[in-house]
Amino acid sequence: MSELKQKLNLYGLTMIVVGSCIGAGIFTAPGQISEGIESQAFVLLIWALGGLVALCGALTFSELSGLFPKAGGVYVYLREAYGDLVSFLYGWVILLIITSGAVAFLAELFAEYMSAFAFLDGVNKELMAVMVIVFLTGLNIFGINILQVFANIFSGIKLLTIILIVVCGIWYVNTNDVETFSFTLSNAPENPWKAIFLGLVGVFFSIGGWHQATYVAGEAIKPKQTVPRAMVLGVLIVTVMYLLINWVYMLLLPLPEISATHTVAGDAFSVIFPEWGSQLISLLVAVSVFGAIGIFTVSAPRVYFAMAKDKLFFKQLAQLHPKYKTPVNAMVLQAVISIILILAFEHLYELMAFVTFMDILTMTLAAISIFVFRRTRTNSERPVRVPLYPIVPLIYIVLSSIFVVVTLLQVPRPAWWGMIILLIGFPVYFVFKKRKEKEEILP
Repeated sequence: MSELKQKLNLYGLTMIVVGSCIGAGIFTAPGQISEGIESQAFVLLIWALGGLVALCGALTFSELSGLFPKAGGVYVYLREAYGDLVSFLYGWVILLIITSGAVAFLAELFAEYMSAFAFLDGVNKELMAVMVIVFLTGLNIFGINILQVFANIFSGIKLLTIILIVVCGIWYVNTNDVETFSFTLSNAPENPWKAIFLGLVGVFFSIGGWHQATYVAGEAIKPKQTVPRAMVLGVLIVTVMYLLINWVYMLLLPLPEISATHTVAGDAFSVIFPEWGSQLISLLVAVSVFGAIGIFTVSAPRVYFAMAKDKLFFKQLAQLHPKYKTPVNAMVLQAVISIILILAFEHLYELMAFVTFMDILTMTLAAISIFVFRRTRTNSERPVRVPLYPIVPLIYIVLSSIFVVVTLLQVPRPAWWGMIILLIGFPVYFVFKKRKEKEEILP
């Protein structure tokens, strides 16, 4: 039997979206985003713009997910719009760059936060990162029900962590003589557009993952309705939470201090509770990262599963566990690639740019497919239609395209490494295509 079980409901899917977005980015990226910016309001503007882009993307993908309610998500949209080559290249970079890189990044951050505790002092961080990937991959092999429970519990903890920081921050500001937030844009950067698009590297990394629900559409209850709703609800929840927590960060810490740290959440909370605030937030952030890794280890392997079923990847990846019906080989392969990336990258910012650049590039191409399908599938059922078409898709496509170009120019090394890996995928595709054609000819 090779069919996936349909068990995910709207709440579970929404929590997958929320959990995929809220990883470590919101607790670490504000420093990179605010670097060189003196206006608090301008920083919030960058976050709001990132949320708007993500919402336009979610609304666009809502129509696509209703049109193709199958396991594989973006991979399926690209295949139906552009053919096997483009969809293969997407799966190729998902495996070698986007999801495996995100898992590697999150695992290293988990080890970084956990190493702050005395009982783990001296433990090798890379070994700790590798072990958490191995553990969570093994756990998720036991079934999709674990994914739903995982998303529900850990996404709830992440939201509670943000709410805790926001509520305690507002309480502290109201009971102490703290300088108020300035909503003026008078001290905005001299080159605002450059500051915005460089800042969006961190924002897109922090808010990325809202499309993860499309990967498990084949396991969703009433996917044509639940997957689109989950993406939009998840993006709205995450955007509001991010704006609130960044506002509190800037109430508690001046921008130069935020720019100089990678642990802004702990630094901000230590202002409120100097003796133990940083330790508590470090633990909660580690838990948040742990949950995000758990989701990524199981959602994206559905892409490799779909590719293998199309006979455009190793056929072993289409095999499901005989008892738990999970794509066990695909999950193990992704874990191996993530571990390799942990060993290959020394600097976390380069790994973040490596992941974000290729993620936005492929998502932009997928968003363009909505125009293809409006022309080629005029009579197809569309349970959800993107509002204000074509304005909403164009907002996402134009701003994302500008981001890709700016990243290629301003952060060239990881971006070009991503392009090289993408180009290697071309000859690999033709090897699998030739093998597929031979199998179809043979009796």
